[in-house]
Amino acid sequence: MKFIDEATIHIQSGHGGPGCVSFRREKFVPHGGPDGGDGGQGADIIFVANPRLSTLIDFRYKRLYRAQAGGAGEGQKRHGANSPAIEISVPLGTVIRDRHTGELLADLTHHPQRYVALKGGRGGKGNFFFRSPTRQIPQFAQLGEAGQERDISLELKLLADVGLIGFPNAGKSTLISRLSNARPKIADYPFTTLIPQLGVVRVTEEKSFVVADMPGLIEGAHKGLGLGIQFLKHIERTRLFLHLIDISESDSFQRFEIINDELAKYNPKLLSKDQIVVLTKTDLISDDQKLKTIRNTFKKKGHAAHLISAVQGQGIEQLIYDISGRLNHDSSIS
Repeated sequence: MKFIDEATIHIQSGHGGPGCVSFRREKFVPHGGPDGGDGGQGADIIFVANPRLSTLIDFRYKRLYRAQAGGAGEGQKRHGANSPAIEISVPLGTVIRDRHTGELLADLTHHPQRYVALKGGRGGKGNFFFRSPTRQIPQFAQLGEAGQERDISLELKLLADVGLIGFPNAGKSTLISRLSNARPKIADYPFTTLIPQLGVVRVTEEKSFVVADMPGLIEGAHKGLGLGIQFLKHIERTRLFLHLIDISESDSFQRFEIINDELAKYNPKLLSKDQIVVLTKTDLISDDQKLKTIRNTFKKKGHAAHLISAVQGQGIEQLIYDISGRLNHDSSIS
């Protein structure tokens, strides 16, 4: 399925139904007496968080949502029908904004969260409502209240416990395929991840967590270079970062600092998130002393690092338990 994480739509709630001008036939009562009923309520437009959806792709093909008007009032004081609300399903993690002002209207992060985006117009009063001792034969009724309309921007921010970050070709896709049930595209060239990938990692029968593989970042990503900037918004929701560094590269620590610098320039709050440094592709280095030296370089800078080979499966189990432990500790604090 193609991943669509942004969409713009136009929504319009229903007009209220008109009230009715009607008179009953009754002996000795002028004009039979008023009995026009009220109009019905126009339909609301409501956004509903749906856990079964994963993209906003449906909004690429349907951009206009117009709700039904309320029914007209009728004689014998019959009320017009209220129109049922239009419910628009969106994935968990959808942010709803006013397209023109950018105002945040709702952030739907859990099921069954709902947001009433527009209220339908009220129905008009029939002439029965306007009767009085001094106005016994009102020959008028109200029109229904007009519905509302608005341009809406939808933005999907994926919900995951763990976000994989790092340069392109750092081994993120290979790792998520090892950790979870996800099966991303894997190849020996940059930017193989073109869309975010989600996978569920099973720790025990009762414990699991969700990991997200993001397109690789490069220096200047916060300015729009590369692909990663399009998806940085998704990692804002993650609780923990796995920062993958290709250990076969000579400037491994410099790459680590570049990625953190890009995160800070995009959103300084991202650096407050817990990070686990993962040194990947250890199978490409046969010198154990070199591996130890690189690991110690990170340790001296205050970053304990895991050494793994996702291809060979080395270090994966210990990494999973470290992730699980940190997530559980984070949950107990919050």
